[in-house]
Amino acid sequence: MVTHSDQRYIEALLLNDKQIVGEIYRRFAPGIKSHILKNRGTEDDAADIFQESLIDIYNQAKYKALKLTCPFEPFLLLICKRKWLNELKKRGHSPVTKSADDLSDWGEDVFAAAERLSHEEDRARIFLQQFERLGEKCREILRLSLSGDRQEKIAEALGVTYGYLRKKKSECMATLLSYIQAQKI
Repeated sequence: MVTHSDQRYIEALLLNDKQIVGEIYRRFAPGIKSHILKNRGTEDDAADIFQESLIDIYNQAKYKALKLTCPFEPFLLLICKRKWLNELKKRGHSPVTKSADDLSDWGEDVFAAAERLSHEEDRARIFLQQFERLGEKCREILRLSLSGDRQEKIAEALGVTYGYLRKKKSECMATLLSYIQAQKI
């Protein structure tokens, strides 16, 4: 494998080269910020994700001898997108992705991984769009059901019987699945 010329960014992180690290922030942070703001995040979220991603890259370089075989920008973007999707999952908004710990396995496959991530994002976006089409009661039932609480507890909280909750949840899931299948994902 041939090391990409953008390896200089990795080296700059390792050496704490303030000039090149500053260049990383100037060149790449605006794109990450834009992505996160478009996907239910704040400026603080974007700053945190960007910083955490650089720390992950630093750790990969220091402890696993990370060598870039692709441009730095798509590699960084992929890490940031994965971190953001995982954060959304923690907040209950989106499906989980792989952890950042598998970065050392990407190598030349970073573009394939970026493509897979893009597909996952498309699926998540379609799911969320179709979920929003459901009525308020269906959305509430499904949100609560996906929270992991026992169905009896959810029925009690909603003021309905356990049997009604099960029937309504099944109907809501069927409707959601029909919406999603109509989108052909």
